[in-house]
Amino acid sequence: MSLVENRSPRLRAVMGELMAHVGTARTVGVTGSPGVGKSTLVTAMVGAYRSTGARVGVLAVDPSSPFTGGAVLGDRVRMQEYATDAGVYIRSMASRGHLGGLSWATPQALRVLDAVGFEVVVIETVGVGQSEVEVAGLADTTVVALAPGMGDGIQAAKAGILEIGDVFVVNKADRDGAGTVVRDLTAMLRAAPSVPALESAGWTPPVLRTIAHRGSGVEGLVQALAEHADWLSSSGRLQARRRRQAREEIEALAQADFLDRARAGLGDATIDDLAARVAAGELDPYSAADQLLPSGERY
Repeated sequence: MSLVENRSPRLRAVMGELMAHVGTARTVGVTGSPGVGKSTLVTAMVGAYRSTGARVGVLAVDPSSPFTGGAVLGDRVRMQEYATDAGVYIRSMASRGHLGGLSWATPQALRVLDAVGFEVVVIETVGVGQSEVEVAGLADTTVVALAPGMGDGIQAAKAGILEIGDVFVVNKADRDGAGTVVRDLTAMLRAAPSVPALESAGWTPPVLRTIAHRGSGVEGLVQALAEHADWLSSSGRLQARRRRQAREEIEALAQADFLDRARAGLGDATIDDLAARVAAGELDPYSAADQLLPSGERY
């Protein structure tokens, strides 16, 4: 896992060895705005899975420190009750400025946990509002968490979560307004253009209520996740999702590799030097980008 986060040169060889052992883990993404109780919900989910004997990995993508670039380790602090459980592995990963609520290293970290035998891997996003929808491109099943008092249904629609959620959870359901959130969300889902297509294929995104700190409703959530996994397999959509995930991962790695090679080819110049010239009006951004590209290629 450290090789992954540090982008070690050894990582290529390691990933090549791991590929024969991947493909069996179920991946569940948990996303939602800050304050809805995602970490508490994930902790309760871990408990529910462990009660069945399943080994669970958790990738908790924390905000990066603006000074060190490291994760604040908030989720590792919250999940101390599983610190000595050999069947649970929790890794806090820094987003390091990566948009979409996920670290760029998350797909590779997920593959490591899959290869070493974790049946379920839960990915918790950083919780950054409208940019966190990227988790839908990584997980087999995406859980969208909401809570009373965290904004109305219109805000949910603006954030794009209606399109990415396979299962919706209204957490903190003991609070006033929970019923209104469930009703509004259900109505908006019925009006969303993607839902009729899913219904015709056999899946209707459920809207569930949980009180995560009490464990209430979590068993129903885990059952809904199992039902969605079965539907993915029987409908053929699981392989389609994983092909899309692989394509996006390949593109991301190619872009990162290109930038590394481009920076290495700048010689004494740096991207910061180019940025300073653009900011000073000495160079246009297209010409600056041209200097990053191999000879003969132009932006």
